[in-house]
Amino acid sequence: MSTFLERDGLVARWRRINPNMESGLRDPCELDARGDAVLYSHPSARRQIVLTDAYCQITEQIGHVAAMAVPVTTTSFGIRIPDVIWMPPDNWERIDRSAPVPFVPALCVEVLLDRDTRDDIDLRVGAYLKGGAREVIVVDEHGRVEFWGANGLQSASKFGITLSLEQMYFDEPAWSSIPNAHC
Repeated sequence: MSTFLERDGLVARWRRINPNMESGLRDPCELDARGDAVLYSHPSARRQIVLTDAYCQITEQIGHVAAMAVPVTTTSFGIRIPDVIWMPPDNWERIDRSAPVPFVPALCVEVLLDRDTRDDIDLRVGAYLKGGAREVIVVDEHGRVEFWGANGLQSASKFGITLSLEQMYFDEPAWSSIPNAHC
């Protein structure tokens, strides 16, 4: 017997752990590939501002069918909750909105600000791309925006997205605290 749960097993376990997701009564849990719960912490105020800003810019640039904090089912990393997802309208029509999206949407965004996902971000990006995402956008704690595709780090978005995020919400890079440092 495999130590990894199949998609249906993951979804069933997720529903048992997250029974009140529709009513918003509690913070959701993610599940790893074995079906073990991984706490998904509520975003800090500044992280909420940044991910909402990213969401708004994405919907303005490629369409309104985006969502925030929607669980998605990956083939290799369990059920994860990207900060923002986007997919074509016909994909929304064919999913059960009371369960995790049964596939990885075309675009996933992860904002690393005030979040303990730096250690697993490579696994998340890989799982989203392996699961069908055409692009993954990562916004790091310093406000740097990376666009990832099937061939690795890209110089620009495949969707033509540009994100202009307010720098005041991000941590300063370590080098900027050195007196007289000029870059």
